[in-house]
Amino acid sequence: MLGRDVLARLATEDVTAVAADRAALDVADADAVRAAFEEHRPAVVVNCAAWTAVDDAESQEEAALRVNGTGPEVLARACREHGAVLLQVSTDYVFAGDADKPYAEDDPTGPRGAYGRTKLAGERAVLGTLPETGYVVRTAWLYGAGGGNFVRTMIRLEGVKQTLDVVDDQRGQPTWTVDLADRLVRLGQAALAGTAPAGVYHGTSGGETTWFGFTREIFRLLGTDPERVRPTTSAAFVRPAPRPAYSVLGHDRWAAAGIEPVRDWRAALTEAFPVLLAAERP
Repeated sequence: MLGRDVLARLATEDVTAVAADRAALDVADADAVRAAFEEHRPAVVVNCAAWTAVDDAESQEEAALRVNGTGPEVLARACREHGAVLLQVSTDYVFAGDADKPYAEDDPTGPRGAYGRTKLAGERAVLGTLPETGYVVRTAWLYGAGGGNFVRTMIRLEGVKQTLDVVDDQRGQPTWTVDLADRLVRLGQAALAGTAPAGVYHGTSGGETTWFGFTREIFRLLGTDPERVRPTTSAAFVRPAPRPAYSVLGHDRWAAAGIEPVRDWRAALTEAFPVLLAAERP
């Protein structure tokens, strides 16, 4: 989902890009990664590869760690050897999710589940191996036309459910993959130009809402009654992995790179909606 939008954004810059899905490249295989670097000699690597099955990670943490921790470490070592920049996409799950104000980029981490632990391992590998050319971009609540996600699911359910009960006690920032892809490309360009300090950035939309508020906005854009969406609590949807109650991230670090943060989530969703609707209801 994100990788496709990164490629589309790069195409607008006339940049030569090599896309490798997991069938083409196992990012945790050092020999395969070394061969890919020798062949393509990348200046910037954007790692969109991740184990994102949050609940499955609870029972398969070792497998998740291979993708989320070992993979970034292998990529970082290859980037160090070849003098390349690495952009590592990470997650709000590295935080405990119990704050009452937006998490700053340098706030203490404290993941509560396996997924967050494995993603934090990837962050540490990148920042430790590439202190001058490693970039971690944390994101959350991603949606886009190129894959399954919350918006597309709600569009589908609106057509078959009279009412929907949606969690109203988890706060976050819905983020369009097109917006995140733009920031990743611009950050990579700034890194090559030497104008972006290495380290952690937060790539989420401005503003905040709950899943309930998010769904009501989706229904509004569908032209149907938002009152069909009813609030409920996380206790109604018990899952293997704990969900952060508060996933709002601060965006102060972008100023140091001369890049503006992502726009408000409502503005992004409004622009994205026709594309998302076409993807779900062709």
